[in-house]
Amino acid sequence: MKVLKTAPFTSGLAGLRENFKSDALSGFLVFLIALPLCLGISLASGFPPVAGILTAIIGGMVVSFLGGSELTIKGPAAGLIVIALGAVEELGQGDSLLGYKLALATIVVAGVIQILFGLLRSGVLGDFFPVAAVSGMMTSIGIIIISKQVFTLMGVKPAGKEPLELLVEIPQGIANLNPQIAIIGVTSLLILFILPLLKNKYLKRVPAPLLVILISIPLGHLFGLAHSHTYLFLDKHNYSVGPEFLVTLPKDLLSAITFPDFSQVFSGTSIKYIIMFAVVGSLESILSTKAVDTLDPYKRKANLNRDMVGVGIGNTLAGLIGGLPMISEIVRSSANVNNGGKTRWANFFHGVFLLGFVALAPGLIHQIPLAALAAMLIYTGFRLASPTTFIQTFHKGWEQLVIFLITIIFTLSTDLLVGIGAGIAAELLILMIKGLPVKSIFKPGIKLQQHEDNDYIHIALSDGAVFSNYIKLRKYLDSLPRQKHLVLDFSETIVVDHTVMRHLHQYREEYMAQGGWLEMTGLHAHKPVSKHPLAARVRAQKKKQVKVAA
Repeated sequence: MKVLKTAPFTSGLAGLRENFKSDALSGFLVFLIALPLCLGISLASGFPPVAGILTAIIGGMVVSFLGGSELTIKGPAAGLIVIALGAVEELGQGDSLLGYKLALATIVVAGVIQILFGLLRSGVLGDFFPVAAVSGMMTSIGIIIISKQVFTLMGVKPAGKEPLELLVEIPQGIANLNPQIAIIGVTSLLILFILPLLKNKYLKRVPAPLLVILISIPLGHLFGLAHSHTYLFLDKHNYSVGPEFLVTLPKDLLSAITFPDFSQVFSGTSIKYIIMFAVVGSLESILSTKAVDTLDPYKRKANLNRDMVGVGIGNTLAGLIGGLPMISEIVRSSANVNNGGKTRWANFFHGVFLLGFVALAPGLIHQIPLAALAAMLIYTGFRLASPTTFIQTFHKGWEQLVIFLITIIFTLSTDLLVGIGAGIAAELLILMIKGLPVKSIFKPGIKLQQHEDNDYIHIALSDGAVFSNYIKLRKYLDSLPRQKHLVLDFSETIVVDHTVMRHLHQYREEYMAQGGWLEMTGLHAHKPVSKHPLAARVRAQKKKQVKVAA
């Protein structure tokens, strides 16, 4: 009798033999996407272009076998650009090379902290932060990326450095743009936005970043970017172009290795960036890994703690040789799933192809215009800060929009740590206004009600079920036996926030996939703050009866 395969081998040489063709092909297609993105993220971060490739090679060839996820692609991500660039500029104080080396030291220490996070089973970190604050943080990152890269796309140098200053300066940048560089940048941007909208099945198979490279390199040759010269545009103005508008790489990978400078690793500035790399990087990686789990056709669940250890080791190694920090990257991981990747060998092959290309064809990379890479980053930034994100957040409730906007405002005007802290503080303040007792901020009220039926478990919750106490609630739920009829009774709760509603919705799917049944009751007396199915719930106040004298 023929045995049907329900899932591929999860690891090892057996998995390599069985899934070699699909994993190698997916790894190659992901490599085509990863190469330009690694270069662009490096440049936007104030690192040498090769730094991102070094990180992706380590993420593919080393972390593949250490992480706890089968399908995630490890490498540099746009979400950490803001932190990396800030570290280089603030630590270097005008000396970019010194800032780069000092930033590497913070990445190494942050990597060690991430290893400890994993060993201490802190994979639940992604469950702590409120959804609106995380969304606001990612939207802020998108806005900052756009504000910085739009000038590279236009071929001009801005006067300002801070995001709000740069946003105000964009009209002036447009007025002074370098036409030939802008043509390359705008053409690349149009490709990225238009290609996904086309319905031609053959064009859809071509990765948009690859098409950008294939078109921008000939345009660079047409405009003679390899040689410094000036040109007259519309018989009015002279503009300069040259190799400074192209990617520059060292002659070989060995000469690209740069060692960190630990001389300031205990300074206040370094500690700030160590915390940001460790916390924000871990949060992004966990959220990406959980998102990829939902895309896995074989419904495998990643071991988040093991994955955190793997990412931490990868970051430590990357920082030691001059690379950017890495996370489990969602765009490349999604491409891996869509291209038929089945095991962690796909991530390995993506690293192998990157290593081979950089080692054998560095001259081709040097021909890529910086404006094309800027276009890719602007497109990424737009996806992070899409107008639909604002609309979707509003539909979840006015308080979610307030938290979202507060996070954005504080992030743009200060930094990521202050921004996410302001979002958390705003959420707690709103919850307490709605009636959340101070004692329940970090500790949920949980009462297990015994029943004679061993297959039936009734959990009564009291006071509040909110983002800040969900980790303890989740830990308690995980301690219960599986394959039972689990009832969560919210009758005695005052408020249940959107973050918990979303987490429990996902938890119910996981619990039921394991053969159990999870039911949520007692919310009929609570009023949702919006029409969104997972909107926060607040218990309606009982109207006091007024006795009328006869």
